[in-house]
Amino acid sequence: MSRLPLVDPDTATGETGEALRAAVVKLNIFRMMAHAETCAVPQMRLGGAILAKQELSHHLRELLILLVANLEGGAYEWVQHVPIAEGVGVPSAQIVAIGEGELAAPVFDAAEQALLAFGRQVIETVRVEDAVFAEAKRWFSDREIVEAILTIGFYMTMARLTEATCTPIDPPAGMKVFNSAQRAAGAPA
Repeated sequence: MSRLPLVDPDTATGETGEALRAAVVKLNIFRMMAHAETCAVPQMRLGGAILAKQELSHHLRELLILLVANLEGGAYEWVQHVPIAEGVGVPSAQIVAIGEGELAAPVFDAAEQALLAFGRQVIETVRVEDAVFAEAKRWFSDREIVEAILTIGFYMTMARLTEATCTPIDPPAGMKVFNSAQRAAGAPA
């Protein structure tokens, strides 16, 4: 049971109300976020930029999002992002490995393992050991490393929002939200 009521898109006002009504899918996470009227739309824009405008590949981004969901106990994010991960080509073996915490499993190549080790330290200890950072830097550009950190932070926030408020988990929206973000960014869906 939700600890706070979900904002009704039909009665929400201002820019937040417009954003909720314009959404392709009226996800509960956004309806909960709408309580923070001055923060909701900027947060939605950041989420859209993460989904559609990063140099970091969709595949790698989804690995990080699933990592956050698994390590942070973000059930809502896991349910929503498994179909997106599948839709952008993440093999089911990789999804299972993340769910089981097997980040060095042979289903991941060296670059993916480096990114997941980096992501785990960002999530669990905030500071990243020099050797782990150097291995990530070997495979990823400065931009991709910062994008990875921002992706992790965004989804840590979303996990905390949904878990602390007991936001009801919507049925998976699959690629609808991803494709909507792609269209909004002018990228091919």
